[in-house]
Amino acid sequence: MILPIRAFGDSVLRKHCHEIDKDYPQLQELISNMFETMNSANGIGLAAPQIGLDIRLFIADLSPLAEDEDYAELADEFLKFKKVFINAKILEETGEEWKFNEGCLSIPDVREDVKRKETVKIEYFDENFVKHTDTFSDMRARVIQHEYDHIEGILFTDHLSSLKKKLVKGKLSKISQGDVSVHYKMRFPK
Repeated sequence: MILPIRAFGDSVLRKHCHEIDKDYPQLQELISNMFETMNSANGIGLAAPQIGLDIRLFIADLSPLAEDEDYAELADEFLKFKKVFINAKILEETGEEWKFNEGCLSIPDVREDVKRKETVKIEYFDENFVKHTDTFSDMRARVIQHEYDHIEGILFTDHLSSLKKKLVKGKLSKISQGDVSVHYKMRFPK
């Protein structure tokens, strides 16, 4: 089932999310719905707050990037990178910071350069509640950091300079009022 994505201004996007256990109701169905929702919106990551749940769950699927010429050398890795992260905890962020033009399904039509570390070490449970500690670099690290921010109540726009924040303020206000055109289901703050 395709779920509506919460728009900028929805209070759930600012919540520090809580952990869940393996008995969370209909967890497998929720994960399946999240992948369907993300894919229908042409996303590569989606966090539970973006569909209205304040739980520590996010997903990522970089396979759409495998077809991008800019990532040709990483295509095989991106095709394999379809993951579920439950109760994730970033243990370490290392390497040089690098800028990349990020966007977010909850903030359509806004894209800005965000600096993030190139490598992330993360502890998490997968969809079967098997615990992992993995290290990821490149776009994999960036997507994880972006989605991890969501479960901490942080949006990519929070990483912008004061000037950039002022420049996008009008667009953000329009999004929160539902004054935006998107091809996927969204739910706007009341």
